[in-house]
Amino acid sequence: MARRRHLSRIAVMQTLFEGGARLVDREASLERNCAGQDGEADLDFARALLKGVVEHEDAIRDIVQKHAPGWTLERMDPVSRCTLLIGCFELLFAKDAPPAVVMNESIEIAKEFGTSESGKFVNGVLNAIAQEKK
Repeated sequence: MARRRHLSRIAVMQTLFEGGARLVDREASLERNCAGQDGEADLDFARALLKGVVEHEDAIRDIVQKHAPGWTLERMDPVSRCTLLIGCFELLFAKDAPPAVVMNESIEIAKEFGTSESGKFVNGVLNAIAQEKK
């Protein structure tokens, strides 16, 4: 199940990434991105994750911005930004994964798909969010 959720998080990140670049049908994009994970992604989990991020997007953006001093959302590399939106949602609004798992998953996705500094950046921002939540 852990691998399926990891692949689902990647599919959601890709969907958010695509949506940031142009207007897309998010559902079609998510289905395509989940299918691109060799059918191993959990589409129901991915849908719930994407829905949660979209529903709480304004609050999530404000929280990420607050914990990334000196970095506007527009200045962040797109992979880090999308990964942070997902991680922040899971930390603050979802109740199905422990904070350590959410942070590790987010850092791994940022390292795999982002810049050489993405993992460290995502780690710092999510750690600050998690610490404030306590």
